[in-house]
Amino acid sequence: MATAREPQRVSAAEFIRGFANWRLQAARKPVVVTHHGKDAHVLISLDDYRRLDEEGGPDAASAGKLQDSLASLVEWVRDGAIVIDRQWSILSVNPVASDMLERTAAALIGEKLALALPQLNESLLFQRIIRLIDHRERFSGDVPGILRPRQWLHVDLVPLPIGGAILLRDISETMEFFAAGDMRYALATAIDVDGGVGHARLSVRETIDAANDTLTAMVGVDAAAIRRVRFSTLLAIGQRAAFSEALETVFRSGEPVRILSQIVTRDGVALDVTLSIAEIRGAYASEGAVVLVTR
Repeated sequence: MATAREPQRVSAAEFIRGFANWRLQAARKPVVVTHHGKDAHVLISLDDYRRLDEEGGPDAASAGKLQDSLASLVEWVRDGAIVIDRQWSILSVNPVASDMLERTAAALIGEKLALALPQLNESLLFQRIIRLIDHRERFSGDVPGILRPRQWLHVDLVPLPIGGAILLRDISETMEFFAAGDMRYALATAIDVDGGVGHARLSVRETIDAANDTLTAMVGVDAAAIRRVRFSTLLAIGQRAAFSEALETVFRSGEPVRILSQIVTRDGVALDVTLSIAEIRGAYASEGAVVLVTR
């Protein structure tokens, strides 16, 4: 077979200048065309080309080994992984993806992706997979409702020599967390617009990190004047111990606390208020507390 013979090498410039000669040379043995000293293309005879096509190519065995290697690799991927060929047939499915699809890998391998995931036909991801297979175009993004309603998946499409890989990660909890954060921000904005509720963010040492306009107006100072001040110093002397104890209870138990107290204005007037205290819990430890102040 032609590819078994030692090929001739010629630079791209020489190949262009002497194409007729090199075409005749390729009928006897392959001609490797180099670019900047590196092998770039191979010219072979039509008979050799047809022979390669009939035998599945010189790398048919390598392709089989590659497929087996990919199948072994995806088994260890933490995300759901589906490998498809250029005809959209499923070549490999790891256990995570199998659990997501609620079908065994044996039942999925060999099936067309569109049959295994009929929801794809109505998803924008369908067009992305077309571009992955046809143009080796990568994609990374968050997509809702592919497997089930209200579920969010982070999808990575990765081109492979035999087709492409689809990596799936369930991020529904993360999206719910962001949605809850958006709601909390909207709630805080609504409280500020209402103008009847003061609030302050406290550090774990009880110092004020931030306060809204309602609270500063209630005390009669500006925000800069009370920043880094211990919140208990804004209260009547007889109420400070009760507040400190309530705050300690919040940090110790994680449960919110509501107490009656008195806040003292700049003019020395004691106002009866209700203090609602809730902990700000970070990923690893407490990050302080929020205090709502209502008359």
